[in-house]
Amino acid sequence: MTTTLFERLGGTKGISMIVDDAVDAHMNNPAVNARFLPLKEQPERLAVIKQHTIEFFSAGSGGPSVYNGQDMVTAHKGMNISLGEYMHVIDDIFVALDKNGINDEAKKDVLYILWSLKGMILSK
Repeated sequence: MTTTLFERLGGTKGISMIVDDAVDAHMNNPAVNARFLPLKEQPERLAVIKQHTIEFFSAGSGGPSVYNGQDMVTAHKGMNISLGEYMHVIDDIFVALDKNGINDEAKKDVLYILWSLKGMILSK
């Protein structure tokens, strides 16, 4: 029996740790931190963004969560995210995956998901 990506990412607890580590990496990444550092002044908004990200990856990876956030186009509208910024965000997510001991097969599946979202997020 194969395990879901949700299970391979450590379930809700594991995904929560990955999201926390990825956001920390974004805040320390000079290529994208201008988009994330202001959220330190808005802890309630940051908590909502993290929760939506956890729900999104949980639901999208075969977990029981229901995603309650906006669709990707609406959520990123007006942000004008460049391909370079998107690639930095992906790199930060992979740092978080490595930090949490996620294996190469699961990382490939995460990359597939992230790459499939690219057109909905870039330059919107």
